[in-house]
Amino acid sequence: MITIKDVFEDYKQLNKIYSANETEAISLLTISEITTLSKASIKAFPERELTAQQAESFKNILAELLTGKPIQYILGVTEFYGLPFKVNANVLIPRPETEELVEWILLEGERLKVKGKRFSGRILDIGTGSGCIAISLKKNLPNAQVSAIDISEGALQTASENANLNNVDVDFIHRDILNSELRTQNSELRTHHIIVSNPPYVTLEDKKQMHTNVTDFEPHTALFVPEDDPLLFYRAIADFALVNLAAGGLLFFEINESLGKETVQLLQDKEFINIELRQDMSGRDRMVKASLNRD
Repeated sequence: MITIKDVFEDYKQLNKIYSANETEAISLLTISEITTLSKASIKAFPERELTAQQAESFKNILAELLTGKPIQYILGVTEFYGLPFKVNANVLIPRPETEELVEWILLEGERLKVKGKRFSGRILDIGTGSGCIAISLKKNLPNAQVSAIDISEGALQTASENANLNNVDVDFIHRDILNSELRTQNSELRTHHIIVSNPPYVTLEDKKQMHTNVTDFEPHTALFVPEDDPLLFYRAIADFALVNLAAGGLLFFEINESLGKETVQLLQDKEFINIELRQDMSGRDRMVKASLNRD
């Protein structure tokens, strides 16, 4: 019989693809998922024997991992902001940086609440993907009315499953934010107090620096933008917000770390105010907040 320690040793083959720390994290996540043991228990009892079925599962998962396929896609699940999310080839794998954006929005939501009551305004997530932002916001702001749009029907199906998984009510809508009609007039989406988006922002130059487990497996429509117009989606969403953001409302973006100043300038040119560029825990320009001066 093989043991947990044997799995860790076998999975060191992943050092050909990942750093040693990443390999250990992937190994620990996989063992925890397959055995349902806590990570603390796994580390405390490495000599624990595994069943034949578990051993076969580890072998099959390792074969997929060695192709570069992300562990989250292999397992079909991941965690975001303390909540479980299904993930597949239709959606990006949620990142820790996006959790920081959610945290920022929740703090601002507290400031927007009225007369001590919990925030109950309308929130729109543009390009929702797995629904991680919209669902996390709804879970933590239960009185809010949360909607989310995406161009991908496959992504919306996954997001809907994730809303059910987390027992929240989010209105998912199939729309293309690059549709000019959607951006230039009030639609059935109505007016929103918070608009948030983590849109595509990776350029082809950026792609050269990215790991193949991202470029070969995650959906390109959710990642890449034209080299000559990297702020394409930010411009479109800002135009939408000009029409659909309520008085005193806020616009939040996750951004390309190389284009922080350019994103701020775009918002300034469109007469947004109180623009704040914020860094993530790694010290990289990663998110922006702005508002409108509504008379």
